Amino acid sequence: MSTNHNSSDESGVSRRGFLKGMGVGTVSTGVLSNASLHEARAAEPGVKGPGDTAIVLKINGKNKQLNIEPRVTLLDALRNRLDLTGPKKVCDRGTCGACTVLVDGDPMYACSLLAVEAQGREITTVEGLGTPEKMNAVQEAFIDRDAQQCGFCTPGFVTACSAFVRDNPNASVDEVKNGLGGNLCRCGTYAGMVLAASDAAKEKGSA
Repeated sequence: MSTNHNSSDESGVSRRGFLKGMGVGTVSTGVLSNASLHEARAAEPGVKGPGDTAIVLKINGKNKQLNIEPRVTLLDALRNRLDLTGPKKVCDRGTCGACTVLVDGDPMYACSLLAVEAQGREITTVEGLGTPEKMNAVQEAFIDRDAQQCGFCTPGFVTACSAFVRDNPNASVDEVKNGLGGNLCRCGTYAGMVLAASDAAKEKGSA
């Protein structure tokens, strides 16, 4: 007795046709579900993206208006949109400290913070700490101690040092070393930078 696997049953639907129909229906349902989910998320209040969104950042005392994607980091917004190239893009994973900025006075890695998250906060880059004509104590100490070689990590160190010295006047050399542990120098100019930070801390303590 022969068996026809492709023959239709009494309902007139073959096994192959039934399985094909199930597959198409499943795929269609998945596509519709994803589309519906995307539309629902877009309609939620407070949801931003994936396109550009308008934000305002307060940087070095001035408000800056930007239209950026929510995925853009503060570091990329500073460098690529506002031409503030003091913070450097080195590791881009929050380990070297070259991109250090001050956020509400505290040192933070700009590569690890989204620009949209920085709205409403006070952001200070190395450009806002001082000028060649009027440097802060840390910048002057870095020059006096010749605390740089290639200079690529220097802006991050100066920014982190400025926050440390402000909060730790009269800090010892060992305290400076511990306080600047989040910044790395590939040239190995640590001796000069630690002495510069120590000098600035002493000046801050005597002020």
